[in-house]
Amino acid sequence: MPRFTVHIRDEWLAVPCRDTSKTIQWLAYEALKRYIKNKPDNGGITAVKDTRFVVRRCQGLGLLDADDTIEDVLEDNDFVELAIEGDTMSPDFIPCEPGYIALDGNSLTSTDLVNLGRGLYKIKLTPEAETKVVQSRELLDTIVKENRVVYGITTGFGKFARTVIPINKLKELQENLIRSHSAGVGNPLSPERTRMLLALRINVMAKGHSGISLETLHAMIQAFNASCLSFVPQKGTVGASGDLAPLSHLALGLMGEGKMWSPKSGWADAKYVLEAHGLKPISLKPKEGIALINGTQMITSLGAEAVERAQAIARQADIIAALTLEVLKGTTKAFDSDIHRLRPHPGQIEVAQRFRSLLDSDHHPSEIAESHRFCERVQDAYTLRCCPQVHGVVNDTITFAQNIINTEINSATDNPMVFSERGETISGGNFHGEYPAKALDFLAIGVHELASISERRIERLCNPSLSELPAFLVNEGGLNSGFMIAHCTAAALVSENKVLCHPSSVDSLSTSAATEDHVSMGGWAARKALRVIEHVEQGKSRPQF
Repeated sequence: MPRFTVHIRDEWLAVPCRDTSKTIQWLAYEALKRYIKNKPDNGGITAVKDTRFVVRRCQGLGLLDADDTIEDVLEDNDFVELAIEGDTMSPDFIPCEPGYIALDGNSLTSTDLVNLGRGLYKIKLTPEAETKVVQSRELLDTIVKENRVVYGITTGFGKFARTVIPINKLKELQENLIRSHSAGVGNPLSPERTRMLLALRINVMAKGHSGISLETLHAMIQAFNASCLSFVPQKGTVGASGDLAPLSHLALGLMGEGKMWSPKSGWADAKYVLEAHGLKPISLKPKEGIALINGTQMITSLGAEAVERAQAIARQADIIAALTLEVLKGTTKAFDSDIHRLRPHPGQIEVAQRFRSLLDSDHHPSEIAESHRFCERVQDAYTLRCCPQVHGVVNDTITFAQNIINTEINSATDNPMVFSERGETISGGNFHGEYPAKALDFLAIGVHELASISERRIERLCNPSLSELPAFLVNEGGLNSGFMIAHCTAAALVSENKVLCHPSSVDSLSTSAATEDHVSMGGWAARKALRVIEHVEQGKSRPQF
């Protein structure tokens, strides 16, 4: 019996259809009936036949006419999306004609990576990158042909580095590595973050020092461009011999094993998802398994998102603080350029300049500022007066973290490294995640300070003894509590952040039978930095009265 999968809001529903001469409207009604069946409030839908909606194919995103017959416009096992009037189409669907970013392993930025995660671009390789990849692979093929004993190519891994593997078992060696290391736990990364992870792994291998074959790399690019994304649990990496667990799960789906997600299929068996997009599972050659999983790409891709969001927060924080100072009738004298020239930290100078541009505008004079121009106020509380100093170091921290993340984005971080021009492979430690782990711990501490100082300004605004404003910024106090609990929420988030700001990278637990006896714990550093940033972002929301 033909079956169709319909995406409604956040759910995928399988709808059997015995008669494909029925219309798209019939298919939509059947899907809506299934959608509301298990919703306590019927999903807000009062009557299925009164519901207005649009339907489109997931592949190609073409809109479907409600009167078209199913057999004319859909194929068996096709996927469609139904958007109810007032809803928006799913943001997880890739745009029809995204542009391309050409990867060479040297020029990707955190901004590019976040945009790749959002599905704004597809990927291709530069000709120079393809040449380097081919040269690197040729050296590995020679090593295998000559029966040389080389770590990770003709030997086991970690504690088994001295175990030589027969040539006829090398493919099995690499596949078993992926399967055994796919031991992560927790919820999967979102589609956006998995796209970032896959894109970054492709970029690193495009450098031509991993020994990956061009065939396998092209297969990974095809999977990315089709948005076929492996199930990658968030937890399980210690960030030392690379992000082994998450990257193994990423590779497992590409092998056609485990689970995958795509806009066309939703979550399904990886083999089926690849087949639905006309793709074949990758078949691992010698060294390709370890090339796929050694590296800091989980830490780095999440770190790229963190620094991009942190930059936006820092700009917003300056604007909000300036507005607060104006409402509290503070003085702008503390932002005089001569003061900050005497302590010339780049971030401090930048923030003071922003405050002057926001508060001292001749083109748009402030009535509030004019009302107290000749008052005798000399200086304000530190949460107002010291914004350039406090916000400034946060700006400098973000810049520091972004520089490390952008370097890491374009770094070869697996092991052993392949040097085709020297004709040899060399084992090293580029997979250790200490650099991004330390930077992201520092980033979390820095961004938290924006929330910490902001919470004190909220208290100052809400407290009539400090603000000379109505208590909790509301008229008819008592009848309306105003911003009383908004401030409590901000305080709660700040308190959570204080715990999350404990640096994870100061911890280390020996793993892999003491072969990996110092680790970075960078995966948790990245995830908690994002959680801190999310709390700071949430602290900006305000109730409506």
